[in-house]
Amino acid sequence: MSEKDVTFQYCDEIIGQFEKVCKKPIVEKSSVYYTGVDLGTACVVVAVLDENFRPVAGAYQYADVVRDGMVVDYFGAVKIIRDMKAKLEEELGVEELLYAAAAIPPGTDTLDGGAVKNVVQGAGFELTNLLDESTAANAVLKIKNGAIVDIGGGTTGISILKDGKVVYVADEPTGGTHFSLVLAGAMHIPFNEAEVLKRDSSRHKEILPVLKPVVEKVAAIIKQHIQGYDVDEIYLVGGTCCLTGIENIIQKQTGIPTFKPKNPMFATPLGIAINCTKDIMD
Repeated sequence: MSEKDVTFQYCDEIIGQFEKVCKKPIVEKSSVYYTGVDLGTACVVVAVLDENFRPVAGAYQYADVVRDGMVVDYFGAVKIIRDMKAKLEEELGVEELLYAAAAIPPGTDTLDGGAVKNVVQGAGFELTNLLDESTAANAVLKIKNGAIVDIGGGTTGISILKDGKVVYVADEPTGGTHFSLVLAGAMHIPFNEAEVLKRDSSRHKEILPVLKPVVEKVAAIIKQHIQGYDVDEIYLVGGTCCLTGIENIIQKQTGIPTFKPKNPMFATPLGIAINCTKDIMD
């Protein structure tokens, strides 16, 4: 079995567990709960792990509180996460979920790290870690060498790894929102309808030709940033990567083998939760 097969076996397994507990939480006593908050452009995800870092509960909600990786509706973001927190506490039968980690697009810590930190703390969590999204995803992917590309709603984040260490990060403002704008224009439908259509896997074969130019732009961004680095494989995560066939277009444009897990949407929030600790950030 190759390293890639092992990686995706673990990744698909933990994501599969998370999908199940989102519908039916595991109500068993744990000495501590570790929470990951993924404040995305299109979707906010909260993942809860037990003391053994096993998924026990989760929730997600499509929202418009972040744009291009930046928090634009602070109070809306706080309310969404606070409501999710209360719902998960009730489902798990715990008095309070204390600890949470969060993530931001790579290289944007000086721009929006403080806002994300304030949102998570404003929702009632003790923040324990703040890391970049594609690096967080590697806690689930466990890649030693290659490029992890997190294509979210507003941005494309890239982390290049060598021997398990991040040697380069970048973030560009192109993501799922741009896919929806192109789809809305081409099909003469409102943006919100395009957002829903984009997530319908039964329509992916139909809409992929329309979205191909945007995917090719993302591929060009990836190719630009990995230039000069010895990248043999590209790994895709993020909700936008759920688009069937996106990996084939990126592979053709970059000339580099490109892979993604079965459900790339939940790799990052689970990786964030895995990076949660009991050590409170200053």
